[in-house]
Amino acid sequence: MPHQPPPSSHGNLPRRVLVVGATGTAGRATKTALIAAGHHVTCIVRPENEDPVAPGARLHFANITDTAALRDYGFAGETYDVLVSCIASRTGAPADAWAIDHDANVALLERAKASGVGHFILLSAICVQKPLLAFQHAKLALEEKLVASGLNWTIVRPTAFFKSLSGQIARVTAGKPYLMFGDGQLTACKPISDRDLGTFIAGCIDAPDRRNRILPIGGPGPALTPLEMGREIFRLTGQPEKYRKVPVAMLDVIAGGLRLASRMKSDLGVKADLAQIGRYYATESMLVFDKNTGLYDTDATPEFGEDRLFDFYADVVAGKETVNLGAQAVF
Repeated sequence: MPHQPPPSSHGNLPRRVLVVGATGTAGRATKTALIAAGHHVTCIVRPENEDPVAPGARLHFANITDTAALRDYGFAGETYDVLVSCIASRTGAPADAWAIDHDANVALLERAKASGVGHFILLSAICVQKPLLAFQHAKLALEEKLVASGLNWTIVRPTAFFKSLSGQIARVTAGKPYLMFGDGQLTACKPISDRDLGTFIAGCIDAPDRRNRILPIGGPGPALTPLEMGREIFRLTGQPEKYRKVPVAMLDVIAGGLRLASRMKSDLGVKADLAQIGRYYATESMLVFDKNTGLYDTDATPEFGEDRLFDFYADVVAGKETVNLGAQAVF
């Protein structure tokens, strides 16, 4: 049997932590924060993965959608105090969402229960509080199963990530207009960096007030609109301000057209789903939603960390950070 760290189920001693989704940006940051906190970290990664998540973490190679492989090679007969799941579907389209956001996480939850894991920490998303899309319903269904599992649990719902709000820096640098829906003030968010999110997730292990709770979390305020983000990008790049305002109704037309066309060509259905996701993020803020008022509440959205989006923008413009997104996104 592989070497296992000594038991550590009491107090603030190092925990044996199993991380799934450690090759994504949020997962990497969480793994780094867990190691910095002194925990014994093991990461389950795909067998074909060549992108190292070490140093400091042990690797188990397994396809998490294969139940037997997850049991035999992922958990590998070892025991863990905490499981952290940072997995998420790549596209958010229905089939992908239910396969990963729900089914794969359910398999992790069942294996965690069978192997004696005491605390399951789930990285979810703040947008599930107003569910209109398949991936949101998949995440909520998983959250319900986790809450009812009998394990200690923590559900973390972050706002927008820095990199997903930085995709237009390249086009503005090239002299192209900044794209925004409506007047650029339809939505707002309190972006959180990968590093601060990872630190917050790692801190959930030894924080009693974060256990058995759903935790929305953003970065340090104030909340920012797309228009404010665009203005800062123009300022940092030295380009004259030039905007292209896209009517939200255009997304409705595109999604509707793709949906009709998918009756003739099935692969267009996925594109229609993606257009619907785009419309959601064009019109819904990534802040705490007050169901009583039907409004997003900036003041009720918790803040954490020190990293600020505009500092990240400055680093991207200076070549210290890279982003690979062609257009502004939120997830």
